Amino acid sequence: MAKDCSFDVVSDVDLQEVDNAVNQAIKEIGQRFDFRGSKSSITLEKDVIKLVSDDDFKMKNVTAILEAKMVKRGVSIKCLDYGKIEPASQGTVKQTVKLKKGIQQDNAKKVVAEIKKLKLKVQTQIMDDQVRVTGKNKDDLQQAIAALKAMDLDIDLQFTNFRS
Repeated sequence: MAKDCSFDVVSDVDLQEVDNAVNQAIKEIGQRFDFRGSKSSITLEKDVIKLVSDDDFKMKNVTAILEAKMVKRGVSIKCLDYGKIEPASQGTVKQTVKLKKGIQQDNAKKVVAEIKKLKLKVQTQIMDDQVRVTGKNKDDLQQAIAALKAMDLDIDLQFTNFRS
């Protein structure tokens, strides 16, 4: 009897890289001429990034700097969930950005449906915030990974725990 091969589909964020990107963005905001005298700031608290700036225009610049640093550090922008820009004290505006972790139930169902459309000899199982895919043939699993990479979801997918 052949052994089953498997892998897990997860959506995770490297918090150390997020911290590095936030620190680089803070440093750039402190050095840029167009932010001199500005009340712009970025703070990271667990899974939430808080942005503060003088007005909407500068807030857009702050988010652009943050996104550029995230991309440079290899963190997908899909993991960022932007809240509304709200007025804050002293004429500033604030915005909270949550970090998305794990695959939500509706996205997990989309992943399972996409794999079933391929008609491969694999089984899928939704486990909390990840999806496990098992099958006897490694090639089928690699086809499933390729199809999932081509899928356009609002989350970033990683493939871990590949066992053969």
